[in-house]
Amino acid sequence: MNLKDYVTVVPDYPKEGITFKDITTIMDNGKAYKHATDEIVKYAKELDTDIIVGPEARGFIIGCPVAYALEIGFAPVRKPGKLPRETVSVDYDLEYGQDTLTIHKDAIKPGQRVLIVDDLLATGGTIGATIALVEKLGGIVVGCAFIIELSYLNGRDKLKGYDMRALITY
Repeated sequence: MNLKDYVTVVPDYPKEGITFKDITTIMDNGKAYKHATDEIVKYAKELDTDIIVGPEARGFIIGCPVAYALEIGFAPVRKPGKLPRETVSVDYDLEYGQDTLTIHKDAIKPGQRVLIVDDLLATGGTIGATIALVEKLGGIVVGCAFIIELSYLNGRDKLKGYDMRALITY
């Protein structure tokens, strides 16, 4: 199945000059969504993954069905103030400023093999921060999986040394 056939390209969204790649048209097609999930499940099995970690919000949408299929846990990464128990946090740079991500302090056990899953790899900032959180807790990032990679934004450059798989590359 060619997943690119299920991506809707939206010109000038969210602002003029941006060509948005909308994956909701993968998710609203059962066969395409299942295919994408199954491909990431295969990758997770290759890596002998113990737990899936996903940044909000689309990392939840992509990562949870993968964790379910593998019968392993899922740990959410969220903005500050969104998780109810004790968290650890990491600050990271955005194009214009900084942001912070958090994870529950007990979400990852030292030595656990973690696959980070998200919808999109763009500049690598969010995934880099997610990697930092996992490693802060003693987890081993065995890979990162995405539906789409925007290779022209050079996100892989920030994530050198980590195994990555994108189902679609632009």
